Amino acid sequence: MITDVVIAGGGPNGLMLACELSLAGVRPVVLERLPEPSEEPKANGLLGQVVKMLDRRGLCERLSGSPEPPQPNSTYFMFGAMGLDLSLLEDSPIYALPVPQRRIVQVLQERAIELGVEIRRGHEVVGLSQDDDAVTIDVASPGGAYHLRARHLIGADGAHSTTRKLSGIGFPGITYDRMTVRSAHATVPADWVDPATGALNVPGYGAVSPFMPHRTERGGFSYAPMPGHPPLVSTTEWDQPTTDAPMSLDELRASIRRVLGVDVPLGPPDGQGPHALRRLTGGNTRVAERFADGRVFLIGDAAHVYAATGGGPGLNLGLQDAVNLGWKLAAEIRGSAPSGLLNSYETERRSAAQRMVLNAQAQAALIAPGSDVTGLREVFTELLRDPSTVQRLAELTAGADVRYAMGGREAHPLVGRFAPDMELHTPAGPVRLAELTRTARPLLLDLTEGASLAETLALRHDQVDIVAARSQAPAPTALLLRPDCYVAWASASPRPDPMEIETLRAALQRWFGVAEGTVRVSGQARSRRPEHR
Repeated sequence: MITDVVIAGGGPNGLMLACELSLAGVRPVVLERLPEPSEEPKANGLLGQVVKMLDRRGLCERLSGSPEPPQPNSTYFMFGAMGLDLSLLEDSPIYALPVPQRRIVQVLQERAIELGVEIRRGHEVVGLSQDDDAVTIDVASPGGAYHLRARHLIGADGAHSTTRKLSGIGFPGITYDRMTVRSAHATVPADWVDPATGALNVPGYGAVSPFMPHRTERGGFSYAPMPGHPPLVSTTEWDQPTTDAPMSLDELRASIRRVLGVDVPLGPPDGQGPHALRRLTGGNTRVAERFADGRVFLIGDAAHVYAATGGGPGLNLGLQDAVNLGWKLAAEIRGSAPSGLLNSYETERRSAAQRMVLNAQAQAALIAPGSDVTGLREVFTELLRDPSTVQRLAELTAGADVRYAMGGREAHPLVGRFAPDMELHTPAGPVRLAELTRTARPLLLDLTEGASLAETLALRHDQVDIVAARSQAPAPTALLLRPDCYVAWASASPRPDPMEIETLRAALQRWFGVAEGTVRVSGQARSRRPEHR
């Protein structure tokens, strides 16, 4: 028996892909090497475009515990340990969701199980081979070795991906071996913390803003007081002597003194762990030679890793890999994928990965030690007074500057971009756009006068959801959204002309293989408000 998809890796990226495939009617099998979810502290939250994407799937509320939609950070953020004044922007692209990675895994695992995904823990891919029909996967498990046959295998198994190595896919890039990062959960003197701003006021040095990397000519320092957890204190230094000794708070205290020039009296962390106490030497910025090899695909850290940007941007990129691949792979399995659809996964996500390479390299250059870098930062500080510079760097950090080539003329500025948030009025009542995308189906949003667009087209409703609505805010009059919420076609005309209709039909064919059906949509277009699951 051949199963449709096997996903190697049950971390955030693998579980997200499992959910996306299940929404599209494909039930994958997830193989996770670890017998239980890791308790090791890793990423402290989600940053950027992926927060909006999770909202589009109804997952933000589960992660945040609040029914309120995510709001952008409109005050302050950092790039290369330099302040970005987001108050200069009319529309900040920076979204942040502070939630530990283990909670992200828990929520995504719960959702995957709700959708019928089979998760096999303690099962590890140890070998693979391909033929014209399937991938044969050798699996080691607590019950012994066995084989699986799958139409496709997805490597979501991290930076040291076994799937990537077994497929013979190279992982070129740069290794930074000069940098040492020390991190620990610890307590700090309570009277050092500003109750109004949360800043850490270090005597003899000054205020250090929470969550914001702080650079000196000798290294970097950060203080992250996560809600409900002891603060995470970190330093970054260059050209430190290597050691095999276990990491300790004393070692971190000594590092802080070298970086800041003053002592910070750290105490042991309060509360139940797990607590971080680690030393990481070096780092890598690498992108796989290819994201696909026959029937094998790579997502997340298996396809790309980045130094000097933290865990948030990496998860931003990896989770969106999963959302991009899921609907395309499901269409391929169902036999409804137009020619070239599956190949567009690598084309689109490689371009996004290369933007993150640019991000990582620029930030690495700006946080490096030395007076020459200090001079560069002074010039950069002057540039950051310009709102357009802040906008571009904020979009780069958030991944909001990604624009896919959608084919055709792409005349409307939204085509190829992630669909903006919209408040809509439908016959069923008011609804946010995010509520219309939770089923992960193609969506044609008709805001034209009298729903003229839906009246003109004849579509098969089993392939595309059509929603007629009104919008109070200035908005496009029509949008065609792919399941990953990127705009495949858009119009600003109150009533799209015949040429625009032809470009819409071309977009429907290009992305969904939709030809005109035999059922004509009436003037009262079917408004489909998704079930809240």
